[in-house]
Amino acid sequence: MVFRLLISTNLFSMLATSYRDCSVYIKSKEAPAKDVLKDLVEMCRAIQHPMRGLFLRSYLSQVSRDKLPDIGSEYEGDADTVMDAVDFVLQNFTEMNKLWVRMLYQGPGRVREKHEKERSELRDLVGKNLHVLSQIEGVELELYKDTVLPRVLEQVINCKDELAQYYLMDCIIQVFPDEYHLQTLETLLAAFPQLQPTVDIKTVLSQLMERLSNYAASSTDVLPEFLQVEAFSKLSSAIGRVIEAQIDMPIVGSISLYVSLLTFTLRVHPDRLDYVDQVLGACVKKLSGTTKLEDNRAIKQVVALLSAPLEKYDDIVTALTLSNYPRVMDHLDNGTNKVMAVVIIQSIMKNSSCISTADKVEVLFELIKGLIKDLDCTSADELDEEDFGEEQNSVARLIHMLYNDDPEEMLKILCTVKKHIMSGGPKRLPFTVPPLILSALKLVRRLQGQDGEVVGEEMPATPKKIFQILNQTIEALSSVPSPELALRLYLECAEAANDCDLEPVAYEFFTQAFVLYEEEVADSKAQVTAIHLIIGTLQRMNVFGVENRDTLTHKATGYSAKLLKKPDQCRAVYACSHLFWVDDQDGVKDGERVLLCLKRALRIANAAQQMASVTRGSSGPVTLFVEILNKYLYFFEKGNPQITSAAIQGLVELIKTEMQSDSTNVSPAPDAFFSSTLRYIQFQKQKGGVMGEKYAPIKV
Repeated sequence: MVFRLLISTNLFSMLATSYRDCSVYIKSKEAPAKDVLKDLVEMCRAIQHPMRGLFLRSYLSQVSRDKLPDIGSEYEGDADTVMDAVDFVLQNFTEMNKLWVRMLYQGPGRVREKHEKERSELRDLVGKNLHVLSQIEGVELELYKDTVLPRVLEQVINCKDELAQYYLMDCIIQVFPDEYHLQTLETLLAAFPQLQPTVDIKTVLSQLMERLSNYAASSTDVLPEFLQVEAFSKLSSAIGRVIEAQIDMPIVGSISLYVSLLTFTLRVHPDRLDYVDQVLGACVKKLSGTTKLEDNRAIKQVVALLSAPLEKYDDIVTALTLSNYPRVMDHLDNGTNKVMAVVIIQSIMKNSSCISTADKVEVLFELIKGLIKDLDCTSADELDEEDFGEEQNSVARLIHMLYNDDPEEMLKILCTVKKHIMSGGPKRLPFTVPPLILSALKLVRRLQGQDGEVVGEEMPATPKKIFQILNQTIEALSSVPSPELALRLYLECAEAANDCDLEPVAYEFFTQAFVLYEEEVADSKAQVTAIHLIIGTLQRMNVFGVENRDTLTHKATGYSAKLLKKPDQCRAVYACSHLFWVDDQDGVKDGERVLLCLKRALRIANAAQQMASVTRGSSGPVTLFVEILNKYLYFFEKGNPQITSAAIQGLVELIKTEMQSDSTNVSPAPDAFFSSTLRYIQFQKQKGGVMGEKYAPIKV
């Protein structure tokens, strides 16, 4: 054994020396270069040890590289052609690949892992032959198509070695020009299904599609070539055959192939939405055997697949036309479905996309159903509050992006949204109902002054019809329960009905608000806020006749006087005085009832003062009296005949007396407030004119 290795070593040294001598001989041109090269290749057969043979042939390739007959080369002639150079390199490549594969089977099986590592380190020696081929000027497209590629692929397929097949296919893709790949696409793709089942074909195919995509993006002039060779169809068919042939390919591998194909399609054929939908459809077909994906890598690939059209078109409306888009999303687990829904909404917000038809809204809300309703047994109560709130706020923002100039279509959009969000559960409704109500009120104001009757099942977009829908929607919200929010929305709708001159509708909304206040609003602070909202909204209403307005005003003043705390009662009652004196409504100027409200507020303030005196042993703060004084001054300036200078003077004296007796009051606020009010009275007196004359009798 040792003797044979010594012989082999000596022979290796002798052949290496011979190669140098032959190189000189080729330069002398005493014999055709092809004959010398042929002899050199044959001489290498003397070395059968795989590793030594590889290095020897690699050395041969190196020393002969600049001696190959090529176009423009000094060795090209009648006897030497480019084909001779190609034959030499291909023969050397074939023999080197055989030696490389044989390395795996050298020695016992227990050292096979070591040999595999050595082979991986030596692979560049084999690949350099393909690089040499790509550098030969005479290897034009036809020669490559008819000779080079078929012979290389033949060797790749026949070697039946996983490492060799993967590496050599990758070499072919990397070293030869993109134009050659495009023109020989069918031949190249036909080789993939013939490779060993364990070869990582998805990576090689993905690299091929990436190169072709970059080639297409390099110049618009090459795009017709892609159409001419039907690149998409060939790639799509090849991927199908590969997936079919490699039955053990993991699902993540299949999806990654479709991601690469979709990326290729979006770059080369961005206008062909049918191609995009076809790729998504193929992915759906592959996923049809599974219920929900559980492999995180596969899930990420599906998310990449779904995100690609959004990033390319910057318009969710385009994605909504893809019939297979929602079918792919159905295969995501619930958590990822929600993540993808957020991505879709963010895309809409980023690009200010306007969803303008009910059909598209239907598709969109099916896509984001993971945010709109619970897809599994996990209830909204179990979710993280902050994350849940952010998700629902994104849905609320989305509703404002839905718009159509046509009122009929806009009403259909609102009804579609209502259908989806009403199934979201009690915790979601407080987030999603308000934007729906506000969007509907925008439509109402566009239709202001229009009216009509419902004919058959078709419901024309009239304010009355929209208010019916809003009433039903808010009623569902009030039962969540979220009574304070529902009350606010009832008042918003009442004000919109007022602008449309629909008195019965406005009265109905106020009635619903009062019912909610009576039956559902129990917290004292919430009651205070609610009653002030009611008073403020009712003050702005001008649609009511005398009877309806008196009924609502009576209720508001009654509720004000029944608040839990005296200061809250006082402030609500004097706020009610504005319900009887509205500047822009000539019919609503009842000075007597204004005075009654203010006197009632004074009695409540006095009671609060007495209660404070009992509990603290001294008189309490007089802020309420100063606030009432300011209301007196307001109506005095507005010309209310019931508010006289004598009444104001009496109130000023009362406050001075109370403040003198309030010796324990350490807060400077009432003092400052009262001083500012007195300065205002003095300013009006000094200003002169009609107002100065009115204020003249008041002494401060």
